[in-house]
Amino acid sequence: MGKGKSVKHIIDKEWCKGCGICVHFCPKQVLELDKRGKAEAVRPEDCIACMLCELRCPDLAIQIKEIQEGENEE
Repeated sequence: MGKGKSVKHIIDKEWCKGCGICVHFCPKQVLELDKRGKAEAVRPEDCIACMLCELRCPDLAIQIKEIQEGENEE
C-alpha cells in the first residue's frame, strides 16, 4: 500500500456467517474469526488492500476502504 494510506475494514457481523473464506484468502493474515465465529480484522496495519477478502466473501459482508492521509474516517 502506498505511503500515507491506511485501510478500514468494514465487516457486517449480521451478514457474516463465519465461513472463513476471507481468513483463508488473506495473504497477510489480517483477518481471524472472533469468539462468535465472525470475521474480524485483528492486524489491520498489515493489510495491503488486495481486497481478496471483499471479492471472495459470498455474503458481501466485508468492505475495504482505503483512507488517504488527512481524510476523515467515517
